[in-house]
Amino acid sequence: MPEPDDRERLKALERRIAAAKGGKETSTVAEHHSQAQLGWRMVIELVSGLLVGFAIGYGLDSLFGTLPVLMVIFTLLGFVAGVRVMLRSAAEFQKRSEDGAKEEG
Repeated sequence: MPEPDDRERLKALERRIAAAKGGKETSTVAEHHSQAQLGWRMVIELVSGLLVGFAIGYGLDSLFGTLPVLMVIFTLLGFVAGVRVMLRSAAEFQKRSEDGAKEEG
């Protein structure tokens, strides 16, 4: 059976180990999946913007008989909208990472 003095030294050692570890272990696998998820989200936002713009332009061209004018214009507008949403997502992710870094440090 350990002596009372040994128990105190053991508890002090455990506290020092916990302080050295920082109390929080980060998982590189979880971080990698989070970044991959963000990348796919941004690709999907861009492609969906293009497809929605193309569909609206094609529909209006079919309706008015002005094939390919409105299709090209709305496809470009869909691309611009997709890029804007991608940039907003990137800014949101960056803000979240900065907030996480502030909490750690």
